[in-house]
Amino acid sequence: MQRCPPPEGADADSYGVQCMDIATIIGFVSGIFLVAITIVMGGNIAIFINPPSLVLVVGGTIAATLINFPLSEVLSVFNTAKNSFIQKAATPERLIEKLVDFATVARREGILALESHAANAGDEFLQRSIQLAIDGTAPELIKDILTTEIAFMEDRHAMGQSILGGMALYAPAFGMIGTLIGLVQMLATMEDPSTIGAGMAVAILTTLYGALMANVIFLPTAGKLKVRTALELLQKEIIIEGILSIQSGDNPRVVEQKLKAFVSPHIRERIGTRR
Repeated sequence: MQRCPPPEGADADSYGVQCMDIATIIGFVSGIFLVAITIVMGGNIAIFINPPSLVLVVGGTIAATLINFPLSEVLSVFNTAKNSFIQKAATPERLIEKLVDFATVARREGILALESHAANAGDEFLQRSIQLAIDGTAPELIKDILTTEIAFMEDRHAMGQSILGGMALYAPAFGMIGTLIGLVQMLATMEDPSTIGAGMAVAILTTLYGALMANVIFLPTAGKLKVRTALELLQKEIIIEGILSIQSGDNPRVVEQKLKAFVSPHIRERIGTRR
């Protein structure tokens, strides 16, 4: 994933990445392409298009979701889902390097010297953390405030993942309902054997639509959001530990070693190579 330009006024070095997630794009496009090419190779594309089946699956999924979750949360899930295509957070190694730089500044000039860096931190959580340390807030209170924010962030993210997970359950279920409806209608016209094959095909289409929506859209998106949450939690934990270490006056090398414990060995090897 490539680096993107920082927002206006932000320090380019302190800002992380904010780009389209290539893996998500490739996966999503590949999934759609594989299904499409399979249909095209089979010959008749028109037989896979059935508006009533699509309306039942999409409408039924939305209806069940609205019954299960608050309207405001359902509407916000579309904004949440875009995070599966965009990576906003700074990489852990760059974040650690930046915190070590802050530790160096604080060690040489005092923690108040970080005030000018806070405004250009490029991350609201990091900015608030620095400001709390500059204000002389007790370490226990800083940790309490920031961990509370993390807990509520987890709850918000979990809600979005739950909604997408619910939709992944409802879509195949309504697909099956549509199939049963189609079978009933088909059996009601058994006196004309020539209509059985076409009727069965239409009945099965709803199951196909439900399975595609669940396995190409809802489940992968929920899974990617879960990965995003885990990464954001890691970064916030790194920030908390780094700021508390800086406030306590730890040597920059000690700060670096503390923060390296949060990441895997291959990431540790990259830390400091650009400073």
